[in-house]
Amino acid sequence: MDPELRAAFNADFTSDKYDGLVKCVNETEKWPADFRISETPIFLTREFTDEVTHAANEIVAATRTAEFAKHAASAIPKGLKVPNESAHPNFLLIDFAICAEGDRLFPRLIELQAFPSVFGFQLLQLHCIRNAYPVIPRNWTSSFGGIKDDAYLELLRRTIIADSPVENVILLEIEPEKQKTRIDFAATQTLLGIRPVCVTKIKKRGRQLFYDRDGGEVRIERIYNRVIFDELSHRSELNLQFRLRAINPRPKSG
Repeated sequence: MDPELRAAFNADFTSDKYDGLVKCVNETEKWPADFRISETPIFLTREFTDEVTHAANEIVAATRTAEFAKHAASAIPKGLKVPNESAHPNFLLIDFAICAEGDRLFPRLIELQAFPSVFGFQLLQLHCIRNAYPVIPRNWTSSFGGIKDDAYLELLRRTIIADSPVENVILLEIEPEKQKTRIDFAATQTLLGIRPVCVTKIKKRGRQLFYDRDGGEVRIERIYNRVIFDELSHRSELNLQFRLRAINPRPKSG
């Protein structure tokens, strides 16, 4: 951990500043955070950040081999294979634990998932942290690799929306207003303009899907899928009008 920034933050910290952070997170969007907000970020040194980034890149490289693809194909449960899927997922998240051996800290893999997570909330929380704690230098960021806020947002927009009109793109979930990650859905709507829509609200006519928007039906071109299939499989009462298949958005070509 960066000792200088850690010490400066601790000396400057007050409960009022933390209350300001929580207020910013909970009142900026239409839905609050349904989980606890940490009083402080962690301040990683450049050396440790590089070590974590290197470990993540090695894991990603391992998933791009023919051997891994063969193994992964056999692990997909029956009925969940997606036809005409892309060679690699658009989203890949790697969770690390910070472990200790003597005085040395090092990363260890906890989880790898090819599924989108709190990409909108990350930018919201970073904004709120900067407002609440001015002692943190503006060049410090929660984005590994150092990507700037505008570039991060543009990459997110290009991946999820691509060339489609924003009204023809939706964030799909099961009862999004009841999910613990609903603040992320709200932040994503603010950042990109796409609305969270429940799977039960989707209408199907022929091979096309529609949803209600501002009193009219709008055709869906792209779906930012946040539905977890394990949850969907246990919700037989939902009575969907369509089959949930190839719904993860593909990245913009070029």
